[in-house]
Amino acid sequence: MPLMTDTKKVMFEIYREADFSGRYKVVYFTELGEHDKETEIQEAMRGEHVFDGFLLHRERNQAKQIVDEILERLNRGEDVDPTTIEQNLQPYLA
Repeated sequence: MPLMTDTKKVMFEIYREADFSGRYKVVYFTELGEHDKETEIQEAMRGEHVFDGFLLHRERNQAKQIVDEILERLNRGEDVDPTTIEQNLQPYLA
């Protein structure tokens, strides 16, 4: 059933928190459990949008490592624009 996993996607958003810390975070919407879904979505909606998209389900673990590296760079104060983020994630984007 390889076709099945090829069609599955992970919806995500990288955003900057709205509070004073202004930390960059990611939320993987399609992986949220019922108990945290509302809180996580509200937090992302309050934040400043940076980048969003869909990751290929079968590549999600590698993609998440790239996302974590991007977040580290952003939180260190590096200027990582959406074009750079897209280029880094290109092999994993659905």
